[in-house]
Amino acid sequence: MAQVDNVQRDGLKRYYFLRAGVSVAWILAAVAVGTHSPLAAGALLVAYPAWDALANALDARSNGGFAANPPQTFNLFVSLLVACAVLFALQVEPRRVLTVFGVWAAFSGVLQLVAGLRRWRSVGGQWPMVLSGAQSVLAGVFMISQSLVAGGHPMTAVAIAPYAGFGAFYFLVSGLALAVKGRRK
Repeated sequence: MAQVDNVQRDGLKRYYFLRAGVSVAWILAAVAVGTHSPLAAGALLVAYPAWDALANALDARSNGGFAANPPQTFNLFVSLLVACAVLFALQVEPRRVLTVFGVWAAFSGVLQLVAGLRRWRSVGGQWPMVLSGAQSVLAGVFMISQSLVAGGHPMTAVAIAPYAGFGAFYFLVSGLALAVKGRRK
């Protein structure tokens, strides 16, 4: 049993570091090219939830499969839907992209919170994921309120960068927490 926990912990640790790295790369791209090119900004805005869908698929597959991980499986489909909704909003009403991201952040935050709580006993080191899920809910509410206030301003990828930055931070801390927990055992 302890060997299985170590394998799962090591897999999650690598996964969390991958998520942190991709988030940092996305932020750098948003700042470097997303501020100068509306097309690049749009591509980055669609890529962010599309990557999240892929990441949830990787997470579910490497931790017992889709049936054993309902929050990740559901989040995979929600993130794919959000990528399509962002693409649609960019074409029809770009000012609503922040609303789409806000709803998604709040909803996926709840799913992340549930996943963190489910893994708390079996893997440990999940407190950063639980905090991240709760903060994602709050960030989503903030984005929705900002989209209502800033209704006339066009959406940029840089506007999502702080959200991505906090996500990168929490994934990094989660990976480190699992590394420390693994060393203690």
